[in-house]
Amino acid sequence: LDNRDLYGRTTILFLDEIHRFNKAQQDALLPGVENRWVVLVAATTENPSFSVISPLLSRSIMLTLEPLTDGDIGELIDRALSDERGLNATVELEHEAREYLIRMAQGDARRALTTLEAAAGVGYDQAAGEQSPVVTVEHAAQAMDQAVLRYDKDGDQHYDVISAFIKSIRGSDVDAALHYLARMIHAGEDARYIARRLIVHASEDIGMADPTALQSAVAAAQAVQLIGMPEGRIPLAQAVVHLATAPKSPGAYDGINAALADVQAGRAGVVPKHLRDSHYAGAKALGHGEGYKFPHSYPHSIVAQQYLPDELLDRQYYQPTTNGHEHMISERVARLRAVLRNEPPAPQTPDQTSDD
Repeated sequence: LDNRDLYGRTTILFLDEIHRFNKAQQDALLPGVENRWVVLVAATTENPSFSVISPLLSRSIMLTLEPLTDGDIGELIDRALSDERGLNATVELEHEAREYLIRMAQGDARRALTTLEAAAGVGYDQAAGEQSPVVTVEHAAQAMDQAVLRYDKDGDQHYDVISAFIKSIRGSDVDAALHYLARMIHAGEDARYIARRLIVHASEDIGMADPTALQSAVAAAQAVQLIGMPEGRIPLAQAVVHLATAPKSPGAYDGINAALADVQAGRAGVVPKHLRDSHYAGAKALGHGEGYKFPHSYPHSIVAQQYLPDELLDRQYYQPTTNGHEHMISERVARLRAVLRNEPPAPQTPDQTSDD
């Protein structure tokens, strides 16, 4: 206060890990912030919406700091190697070791520099006092006390491992799927990338055989965004186990591809008049919407009616399997198609319910 009143200087109060302050301690900061006695700069690794009290949040500007990119970390390492204020000894860093340090840093500058210094120490010790030891990827791995995993995020290993990962899930080998997940996590693969692949796989290879697979994959992706790594490995593993053990069906995937193939080949056709928009002026004069049957006005909310264009009346894009949940869907789809075409209903099996 003396600085402000006597010299016109504002005191900046920086609080690291503010989430460690309890509610009463955070409340105590409010008078200083409200009366502008201090400029509060607070940092937290937690979600401030849950870890900082609302009155303090409402008086603050929230800035989200993102992890450094691989390029940023690489530039930092290069600067440390060339700057006289950096390492105590002059060292050379192999390209593979540099890539390994970048990958294992996972956007953390402090971790990158600490590991570089430790790796340089290992290299210097093993070089028997040479003035300019060459730091190899083995030195870096020894400094981190981790085995070196050959995994180039921009090379063949990346694509080979992710391919094996997806194929293991598709093949229902849960143990292999977890193995390749572990390899990607250990190598520093972006967890968000893994989660995105799971979302695609849940629809492409599982689909309606287990509709909850997509929910698990999306939930895992959201969890990774919220909690980050390394804890993010747990919801990822849960989703992998779910997807690997789920029944499989490419029905939805094949269906949309078949429909797209027709559209791209020019088999689109004209939208039937009774399905066209009839809510604008002049639509009625054009016959739009005329003859449309509102499904909810009929038993079980379904009625014989044409939906596909005339040119595509014979097309059946969705071909459900009899795997998992899709077994029931396949029977229902057959009955729905019969009703829509005003054909004799397909015979029901004993496990079908009467209100289908």
